[in-house]
Amino acid sequence: MVYKETSKWSDAEQLENEVIDAREKILGAEHPVTLTSKGNLAMTYSKMGRWLDAQKLQIQVLESREKILGTEHPDTLTSRGDLAMTYSNMGRWGDAEKLQIQVLEASEQILGTEHPSTLVSRHNLTFTYFNMGRWADAERLQVQVLEANERILGTEHPNTLVCRNNLAE
Repeated sequence: MVYKETSKWSDAEQLENEVIDAREKILGAEHPVTLTSKGNLAMTYSKMGRWLDAQKLQIQVLESREKILGTEHPDTLTSRGDLAMTYSNMGRWGDAEKLQIQVLEASEQILGTEHPSTLVSRHNLTFTYFNMGRWADAERLQVQVLEANERILGTEHPNTLVCRNNLAE
């Protein structure tokens, strides 16, 4: 956490690999805690701009979580959403959109349409539509996110203000 906050990515990567090695020996390669550590390393790779390394590890974590936890478990949805963000960072908008729609639909069904995680999923899909030049779709979803945040969090909440700002831009 400290290394990531201070942008010491190579130090974070080294420690995360050490943690993964230890957890694999103690808990096993597919234990949920080990998978969380692998997901954290993948996010470090993303922050470092190492998209292919991030993608490879995220696919591994996603496949393991689907096998162990099921396709609609919240941790599995998080892994799918993380992979979608990596695809977005790589400019693979179609792949990102496909995964983000899966995450959004499952989140709506499992958590509800106004759960904070569902709102984040909808917000992420908004940015993908924006980057694809699908302005009407991006606007429609961003309005939904803004209205839900206003209802749930209030008009002055920082998340609501971010949504309002994103809609304006």
